[in-house]
Amino acid sequence: MNRYEGRRALITGGGSGIGQATVLRLLAEGGRVVAADISEAGLQDTLARAGADADRLSTVVVNVADETSVREAVASAVSTLGGLDVLVNAAGILRSGHTEQVSLDDFEQVIRINLTGTFLMIREAIPALLDGHEPAVVNFSSTAQNFAHPYMAAYAASKGGIQSMTHALAMEFSKRGLRFTAVQPGSISSGMTDGSGRAKQSVGPGLPADADMSLFQKTAPMLQAGTGDFNFAGPDAVAAVVAMLASHDGYFITGTEVRIDGGSHM
Repeated sequence: MNRYEGRRALITGGGSGIGQATVLRLLAEGGRVVAADISEAGLQDTLARAGADADRLSTVVVNVADETSVREAVASAVSTLGGLDVLVNAAGILRSGHTEQVSLDDFEQVIRINLTGTFLMIREAIPALLDGHEPAVVNFSSTAQNFAHPYMAAYAASKGGIQSMTHALAMEFSKRGLRFTAVQPGSISSGMTDGSGRAKQSVGPGLPADADMSLFQKTAPMLQAGTGDFNFAGPDAVAAVVAMLASHDGYFITGTEVRIDGGSHM
């Protein structure tokens, strides 16, 4: 498929996990992409993985929690691409812990990066998107927004905010041709998880050492993906859905979300 031939996309979190998988998917479908991430090393890894498609890939370092950084990164991406048709907000962090022990700084960091960062990216990209071709924004919510995931109150709050904001923006821009959708990943092996349901130490604190794992029984996927403990699916499972939503195939989809969790929350 070449659904992205002639389309220009900016993808945050493009240096690892689902963001990186989305970059590679849109490139494989013929798109021109700017991958944005706070990690220069991650962006270099994405470039290396792009292979023959690397000539249509550019990168920009961004801290989505910083207004100036976002403004400069979006301007750079729009200049590089000569416009913008697609924005994918995949950047995010996970912090877990006993809620009574979570510091205000940790709670606010999750909100700042996940929720405020998504807002800042959208706000700065809107002018270019409104001039784009069949423009679309895909945000990253989570199954944690709808269903109880213990020890993750800040993360759940941030993702709930993203989903609510997606609906509001979809209505606001519905008559201007700009679509907003969200994906809700769950049970996905990515930069936030190691495939066992625990947060990677390199990303942030994992679940408490004394976490009651029986509380996670309701979040186990039903489909047998066969990609590790608990049969987590790979990030490509989400990238494929993002690619559909932001392509012409999703032209009549806005103001909604797609859950990608292997039936964990049926």
